[in-house]
Amino acid sequence: MSNLETLPVGEDFPFESRYLDVNGHQLHYIDQGTGIPVVFLHGNPTWGYTFRNVILYMQQSARCIAVDLIGMGRSDKPDIGYTFLEHVDYISRFIEKLGLKDIVLVGHDWGMAIGLQVAANHPDNVKAVAMIEPQALYPNASWSDFSPPESRELFQKLRDPEEGWAFMRDNSVFIEGMPHIIINRTLTPEEHEQYREPFRNPDQRKPMWVFPNQIPVEGEPSDVVQAVEERNVWFTGSDIPKILFYATPGCTVREPQLNWCLSNLRNLSLFHIGTGFHHLLEENPHAIGQELLRWFRQMSEVSHRVL
Repeated sequence: MSNLETLPVGEDFPFESRYLDVNGHQLHYIDQGTGIPVVFLHGNPTWGYTFRNVILYMQQSARCIAVDLIGMGRSDKPDIGYTFLEHVDYISRFIEKLGLKDIVLVGHDWGMAIGLQVAANHPDNVKAVAMIEPQALYPNASWSDFSPPESRELFQKLRDPEEGWAFMRDNSVFIEGMPHIIINRTLTPEEHEQYREPFRNPDQRKPMWVFPNQIPVEGEPSDVVQAVEERNVWFTGSDIPKILFYATPGCTVREPQLNWCLSNLRNLSLFHIGTGFHHLLEENPHAIGQELLRWFRQMSEVSHRVL
């Protein structure tokens, strides 16, 4: 095993920036290593920077592509809706334009929800998925099912048509709240600045605000509810390898979500990173990197033998 696990969590993002035109806008991405393409999709409110430490492991054995969602990170920030299905379209076109085949998807939070939708739409092109605190595993029948329950009031406020946007625009609550929901280590000032940088301009905080409004709760938004339900017809019936990284107490994945995965998903591996909340890639990236690499190599060996 690499001696990377002896290193502290790295602050730097030592990768060459690349850009690809999608729908008339530039998506920022990095492309490291060679081999089977592994596409890393971040969530809200992060960008490709969040995968920096894990990529140091995976680039030993795979082609690692981490793309910033439209409106986030170093990607363009056009005046669009930033809905879930728009993000799915941008990532689908990104993968198509790069000509990526037989990909492995690694997603955190909304990145995994977007990735799973892409996979359901193109099932022959996705060979495995690695989930890290995924968002929207299934629609919430009511707000009482929302996870984590202690954040319910905040998310309901963000969905308020009169207060929500102004509250996010003026407070950048997810960015400024990041250090308070990292449990087993503290973000350095340099790391926090990396997450602040894409959203310095308050008027460009729309993607952070739209995502909470896209969580499927009590039948709304109806198009997201329908998309997730249709996706899960594929997801629960698929035999592709899956791994779920989760923590204690966790955030979007707690006991109900974990039980849903265990009851509904085939060919599923679990990996508990220990104490953690939501930003697991900052809390324990070396454990995630080592296990993701081990799982990926094992899966690749099995696939090679089958072929």
